[in-house]
Amino acid sequence: MKFVEKYGKSVEEALRLALIELDANRDEVEYEIIEEGSKGFLGFGAKETKIRVSKKHNAADIAQTFLASMLSEMNISANITAELYDDNLSINMEGEDMAILIGKRGQTLDSLQYLISLVVNKNRDEYVRVVLDTENYRMKRKETLENLAGKLAFKVKKSRKNVILEPMNPYERRIIHSALQNNPFVSTKSEGDEPFRKVVIYYDYKKNRAN
Repeated sequence: MKFVEKYGKSVEEALRLALIELDANRDEVEYEIIEEGSKGFLGFGAKETKIRVSKKHNAADIAQTFLASMLSEMNISANITAELYDDNLSINMEGEDMAILIGKRGQTLDSLQYLISLVVNKNRDEYVRVVLDTENYRMKRKETLENLAGKLAFKVKKSRKNVILEPMNPYERRIIHSALQNNPFVSTKSEGDEPFRKVVIYYDYKKNRAN
């Protein structure tokens, strides 16, 4: 963690000097008083206050550091970028061997994302939603699932028989639910326990009576 130590006639003066050097705002740092200042007697023996100021680790910094450490252990080199918007942390990896990090149906990518989320949200008051991606896999997978949802909805409409999809993580289940929420013929629900929870697409007779 980068820090600086500064002297000042007051804590605020020392802090102002530290913020300039760190190129940071007040809410981006934390500090501790190393030496208490004193006014002395009649101006003699005055002593300045000394403080140590460091930048806070934000969610993006924590995620990048943790992920870089994991990839190093896996002997995988990747360029990692992380951007925090409100309470959403978007992380992207670029490099060779990214297919290894995606895994079958994104299972490895999901596991890495889960671990990062645990680390980022440890001792945090407000939950940060983490999305880890590489080679635009998330968007491609989203398009694949939306197309699948449309085809299966048509199948259910014709046969009026339920279709049960393979187990999916919560993120992918939300994609299916969202893709079909306005469908005039079918509805969706989730059944089972994690990690084997599945989406069920069923013919909705109530919707069709309304139509």
